[in-house]
Amino acid sequence: MGLFERYLSLWVALAIGAGVALGSIAPGAIAEVSRLEYAKVNLPVAALIWLMIFPMMLKIEPRSIANVGRKPKGLLLTVVINWLIKPFTMAALAILFFRFVFAGLVPAADADHYIAGMILLGVAPCTAMVFVWSDLTKGDPAYTLVQVTVNDLILIFAFVPIAGLLLGITDLFVPWDTLVLSVGIFVVLPLAAGMIARRFLDGGIDGPARIDRFAARLKPFSIIGLLLTVVLLFAFQAEVLLAQPERVALIAVPLLIQGYGIFAIAYLAARWLKLEHKVAAPAAMIGTSNFFELAVAVAISLFGLTSGAALATVVGVLIEVPVMLSLVKFANRTRHWFPAPEIGAALPDVQLQVAAAPETPKA
Repeated sequence: MGLFERYLSLWVALAIGAGVALGSIAPGAIAEVSRLEYAKVNLPVAALIWLMIFPMMLKIEPRSIANVGRKPKGLLLTVVINWLIKPFTMAALAILFFRFVFAGLVPAADADHYIAGMILLGVAPCTAMVFVWSDLTKGDPAYTLVQVTVNDLILIFAFVPIAGLLLGITDLFVPWDTLVLSVGIFVVLPLAAGMIARRFLDGGIDGPARIDRFAARLKPFSIIGLLLTVVLLFAFQAEVLLAQPERVALIAVPLLIQGYGIFAIAYLAARWLKLEHKVAAPAAMIGTSNFFELAVAVAISLFGLTSGAALATVVGVLIEVPVMLSLVKFANRTRHWFPAPEIGAALPDVQLQVAAAPETPKA
């Protein structure tokens, strides 16, 4: 591991501090940067996430995407966790804490808003950052792409009915521009760019080696993109963090339990299903992290920019990176829990290469 990766938790902690400090020292400049958005997607943050995603997209072998269907258990696990478990556990935890555990600490009206915001987070599983977490756990890039794609397709049809059911709202507004733009920026464009770059580099016998070298050169920029994303996210919300630290802490409690709990359910289920680690880790990560652009946009449209619901979705944004990095570290340390990667599929290629090798001329 390189210096950046070895001490990534330290760099993230420093980035969080730098973000809060920057937001406090130069709130006007940070406010201007936060307004550089389209369809509720902040463009500087989107560019940084794109920088993080591209190296993983570069690793996707087009032919490997077709092979994902041969191992459906990972996809089934993703669907079950994201759509049959996660929204309902989030709603249950939100109600438990803000109707009972924290009942005497916040007004009932504020509690209802916090519950609504957390429900929106629970019904919006991740689209973009899961590629980053998958890459850090050495996940299968092609399988992760299909997991995200399946998740996005279900999101289009399932978000409204599940969110409406849990919120008790029949006329639920969905910012389709946010949804479509996010999928385009974080899935379609980086995949297309990766395919084009791969086609350009993958020529001749040393094509795969050239791709690996190019991806290795990009890796430091990917980590820098992650750290700058953390700086911006915490800078954007520095005022909230400093003005309402106790409310932020209260909202964070059920969100933390939800994040670690969902990861545990998915990860242990993946172990029970005997999935390979490169499939199991991304499957657990995609359910743990959130599509925060969508959740924030819906919270603001339904309850207002300064509402408790919007605050709850923002807290989800703030805790996500530290939580996910801790889970990345755990997943990497428990790689031995899962079956060794299958090597049988690689044998035909090796045999073909050997068969095609020219014979050594005899003296």
